[in-house]
Amino acid sequence: MLKLPRCLARSLCGLALLAWAAGAQAAWPDRPITLVVPFPPGGTTDMVGRPLAQALSQRLGQPVIVDNRSGAGGTIGAADAARAKGDGYTLFLATIAHTIAPSTYEHLPYDFQKDFAPVTTIASSPNILIVNKKLPVKSVQDLLKYAKAHPGELNYGSAGIGSTEHLAGELFKRMAHIDIQHVPYKGGAPMMSDLMGGQIQMALETSGSAIAQVRAKTVTALGVSSSKPSPYFAGIPAIDESGVPGYTFETWYGLMVPAGTPADVQAKLYQNTVQALKSPEMQQVMKTIGAQAGGEPPAEFGKFIASQTRKWHDILKGG
Repeated sequence: MLKLPRCLARSLCGLALLAWAAGAQAAWPDRPITLVVPFPPGGTTDMVGRPLAQALSQRLGQPVIVDNRSGAGGTIGAADAARAKGDGYTLFLATIAHTIAPSTYEHLPYDFQKDFAPVTTIASSPNILIVNKKLPVKSVQDLLKYAKAHPGELNYGSAGIGSTEHLAGELFKRMAHIDIQHVPYKGGAPMMSDLMGGQIQMALETSGSAIAQVRAKTVTALGVSSSKPSPYFAGIPAIDESGVPGYTFETWYGLMVPAGTPADVQAKLYQNTVQALKSPEMQQVMKTIGAQAGGEPPAEFGKFIASQTRKWHDILKGG
């Protein structure tokens, strides 16, 4: 029997292992993938996540299963996703809330910029200033007058402390110089239910969650948080132009993976996500929720995350 020199045998064994590892990575995905959505079903994040999961399933050839892990302004889902193995089988749908959280929570069980790798942005959209129909206001100016005449009496809702609605509301409160009270919920859907029921009076809700109620006229829409009126909300002025100069706020959503996910898996995921965003189905979703599709490269998205984190730290901590 032919015996190979020990050094040659080791080299061949090492090459075999490398070939096996390369083959294993190239096979991704070979089983179902989980997309962690850190807010409850029915909210805008979920409205973005579910069709995205379906579009990715079609392109990757494996089911992409949405896992709603809500609570604490999206940080519970982020913590769970950060602990997941970086093998491409756990995806995370991040939002602007996750660049805000480091400045609103004292102790987070994860580091958003170190424990995740950016894939791409998915969508961005304005928030909509909406009020209960029984509130006697028809414009932003009316609301400001009412709030100043009734200090501390108006309650605005959000999907939780540190959520987009919370920060949009706090920024509005500060820039409008009014006294309104924050009421946090565990998601946008229960908050909207209480807004329509009159338990709270107002919200700066994400466009995806607000659009159906605005169109159905079950709430009164006073303004959009983009710098200019939105083409998806005809007739509703920008808050910046109708009572609070300089006020802008946009909610964004982005796809991320746990740190350590192989580079080739990240590249394949990015390519398929960009293709999914260009599909007629996802374009229709953007129209439905009043958003613009993303698709920026990972490096650009990473820089955006860093700039957003600094921005909110400066605003909230006076940095």
